[in-house]
Amino acid sequence: MYKNALRGGVRTAKQAWKLKNEIGKLNLEVAKANTEFEQHLCEESAHLNELISSKQFVKVQKQFYRDYSSVSLGAPLKNSDAPLLGDLCNQYRAILAYTSADVVPGQKKGQPQHQQSRRTHTQQETRVQQQEEVDGMAQKQEFKRLPTNVVPKHYELLLQPDLEAFTFKGKTIVQIQVKEPTTQIVLNALDIIIDEAVLEFECTKLKADRIVYSTEAETATLEFEQGIPAETAGVLHMSFTGELNDKMKGFYRSKYFSASGEERYAGVTQFEATDARRCFPCWDEPAIKATFDITLVVPKNRVALSNMPVKKEDALDGGLRRVRFDRTPIMSTYLVACVVGEYDFVEGKSEDGIIVRVFTPVGKREQGQFALDVATKVLPYYKDYFNIAYPLPKMDLIAISDFSAGAMENWGLVTYRETFVLVDPKNTSLMRKQSIALTVGHEIAHQWFGNLVTMEWWTHLWLNEGYASFVEFLCVHHLFPEYDIWTQFVTDMYTRALELDSLKNSHPIEVSVGHPSEIDEIFDEISYNKGASVIRMLHDYIGEDDFRKGMNIYLTRHQYGNTCTEDLWTALQEASSKNVAEVMSSWIKYKGFPVVSVESEQQGKSQRILRLSQRKFTADGSQADEDCLWVVPISVSTSRNPTAIAKTFLLDKPSMEVVLDGVSASDWIKINPGTVGYYRTRYSKEMLEQLMPAVKNMELPPLDRLGLIDDMFAMVQAGHASTVDVLALVEGYRNETNYTVWTAITNSLTNLHILISHTDLMEDFHRFGRNLYEPVAQRLGWEPREGENHLDTLLRSLVLARLVSFRSSEVIEVARKRFRSHINGTNPLPADLRNTCYKAALQDGDEQVFEEMLALYRTTDLHEEQDRISRALGCSTDVKLLRRVIDFAMSGEVRAQDSVFVIVAVAINPKGRDMAWEFFKSNNKQLLERYQGGFLLTRLIKYLIENYASEERAKEVEEFFKVTQIPGCERTVSQAVETIRLNAAWLERDRAKLSTYLKSV
Repeated sequence: MYKNALRGGVRTAKQAWKLKNEIGKLNLEVAKANTEFEQHLCEESAHLNELISSKQFVKVQKQFYRDYSSVSLGAPLKNSDAPLLGDLCNQYRAILAYTSADVVPGQKKGQPQHQQSRRTHTQQETRVQQQEEVDGMAQKQEFKRLPTNVVPKHYELLLQPDLEAFTFKGKTIVQIQVKEPTTQIVLNALDIIIDEAVLEFECTKLKADRIVYSTEAETATLEFEQGIPAETAGVLHMSFTGELNDKMKGFYRSKYFSASGEERYAGVTQFEATDARRCFPCWDEPAIKATFDITLVVPKNRVALSNMPVKKEDALDGGLRRVRFDRTPIMSTYLVACVVGEYDFVEGKSEDGIIVRVFTPVGKREQGQFALDVATKVLPYYKDYFNIAYPLPKMDLIAISDFSAGAMENWGLVTYRETFVLVDPKNTSLMRKQSIALTVGHEIAHQWFGNLVTMEWWTHLWLNEGYASFVEFLCVHHLFPEYDIWTQFVTDMYTRALELDSLKNSHPIEVSVGHPSEIDEIFDEISYNKGASVIRMLHDYIGEDDFRKGMNIYLTRHQYGNTCTEDLWTALQEASSKNVAEVMSSWIKYKGFPVVSVESEQQGKSQRILRLSQRKFTADGSQADEDCLWVVPISVSTSRNPTAIAKTFLLDKPSMEVVLDGVSASDWIKINPGTVGYYRTRYSKEMLEQLMPAVKNMELPPLDRLGLIDDMFAMVQAGHASTVDVLALVEGYRNETNYTVWTAITNSLTNLHILISHTDLMEDFHRFGRNLYEPVAQRLGWEPREGENHLDTLLRSLVLARLVSFRSSEVIEVARKRFRSHINGTNPLPADLRNTCYKAALQDGDEQVFEEMLALYRTTDLHEEQDRISRALGCSTDVKLLRRVIDFAMSGEVRAQDSVFVIVAVAINPKGRDMAWEFFKSNNKQLLERYQGGFLLTRLIKYLIENYASEERAKEVEEFFKVTQIPGCERTVSQAVETIRLNAAWLERDRAKLSTYLKSV
């Protein structure tokens, strides 16, 4: 037994015995609570038996409101004892069988257990079959979606979390429709134990004889001895137990502190993409929609929230209360949400009558005001834009202390990281406020695009995320025109997408996915940023009016349903009378994008012939593996009117000629004005030379100056141009005044900085950087001017921070003095300058400065400030202090959601790069256990390895990940290894010329 347990990976068989004994204790607790549950379920049984149409219910509800998205047994186990039972059950369920006293009669000890029984709280035996791939017991199965012979119509879900023992128990009654004769019901369940399952139909009551779990497929199969006939409308009763885990997925615990400093926990759900199954047994696929009646049993002094408003509250014994919520519209399981904890809130009402609340940590009510102001304006904006009213009666936004993503669009109850919703007027930077406005706009856009109309499967994820990522900019531009947000779209979204999409290991916007580990991996810059960029290009191609009309057709036609990409093309095609599908299919089908090469020839005094050709752009400049032909919407501007479009056409073949009239020999021509088209442009030498004076005198609009420099750096990486030539071109931007253009320059120079960090040219590069950035820093100064615009405030932070990195002695001296005044409390730093001053102090600071920063971290309760400090720690040049930074990141002082970014801060520091990689290699199991795969781990892996620049490192990384399997990170590793090789080739190609150039400036 012990041998088998160890082979399965459990640290001690003794711990497994302990867990088994705790199951017995929990079953007694469940038995005590059973009477109360049954009473509640009886009260609700009348309407459960009425199988009313979900759509009909939603229609009535909308009219009414408006007139018109495993089990822990007792105390949590310490890491030193054993993994949490959630992990144990998830990965090693079969091992519990070896240590179980309730083995099926007649089964031999030591035999792999595929059939076991255990007693439920009703003392009736349920046989449980565990199908596991432990120690080669089963081969990895091909992923299959749930069968469609049984589908849910309505859930009644009751959850009771124990916020001290970190467990929860629940019951669900599901109205189901059986379409074909069957003896089994397959649904999703993971890390929960179904104690009992009973099906009632037509005066018949069937108890599941066996419950078959598959951790690989994340399913539970309820098997019945008696067959269930076709066209049966039945009610499925299930009771279950689970763990309030610490993985920030499913139903999990989130730590916070009371006003007196007491450590407490909230219960929070995070179900996207496939984690509703960790909370309750369900059909956890986006296309299997249903309505939900949700009930929470919670401590009487805790706030209880869900998707809908509270319908009824009842006091219960034991200091508990039962909170019942109104029925939801028909929706996907991943949009169900529950939160139990202590919160304050601010409340408002949108002009169209929707109640909006922002829930904050206790005592921080005022920090929710900015998000409230944004949300109350966003709702009517989207109502007007889509010409469809928001279908719920309330909109709650809530700040969660422990939260893996930035935010989650649960219908009617949007959850956020604290840093993405809370604004402290004295301590929140302007950039953070802008980010919060975008995030609120993004999540509320999902209430229509994603929640009201949902993708049919995760293959079409980009429909949700790409569209919301586009519309958030529309919304913020409407609310805050002073942000010049569309210019920032190019650096925030567009160029980041192009950079990733140029890799051979990129993926199409629409990529077939199956298993949840594959789904997590496509929540990336392609689905979000490329998706948004392609939608922006389409919006420009068909025009604003037709775009809005098409969106209304799409949302109206498919409301409360599911769609695929072709449904969107059909609606936009109807609205615009343009062949949208023909134009857009190539952008969805192919990975990557084209580079459009252009040459020009003057013909007479006023005619210019343009010769354009397209081919797939590759980051390494090699010939593409496949022949791709895009339908490229091309637009052109000229020096006659730099802000107007001179000509538009479709490049739908490998090459073509176009004639421009009214263009003289001295006029410049710009392809892709506004940087709207999702492609790179490669100009002939003559055309580029004509454009450069328009850059220097800023005759060329900001988006075009930005796009030009970004394309040029991409050509350098691909080997189509020399680094030295582009650095000389950058000199032409010395007088640049636009924040977003400087952001593009900074991003490109940051990539170059990575290369140079592998050489002895750092001092020369720093000198080049100082010469470039100092003029704009002198113009802006340290103090904001009266009436200063939004972008200049952002530019000051950017430029001063870069000059700290470039070792500007003057800037560093001022920054350190300001830091000292801040530490002493004599002159607090403006939030926009703290990052700069913290880095200036830490960069060459000693242990005393390090300790001062840790003290500052420990005294603030603003999450944003903690982020600023903890990430600044990684810029130290003292290797011993960097080791302490990693230890600090893994300590209990830093939340798990933030640890990754603290380690990344060390990894991107040339002094800490090797240390961070060695740390990961030694501690990858601990990190995998902490994050259970997911995007936080993939982000960490990406930044740990992609900044190397040698073939030796590329091979080392490849070999490590061949031996060390980390599910869901395969594509990320491939992309990072490809980037290492790109860096190595770039460095080898340009190192000699770069050395000569930098030493001469």
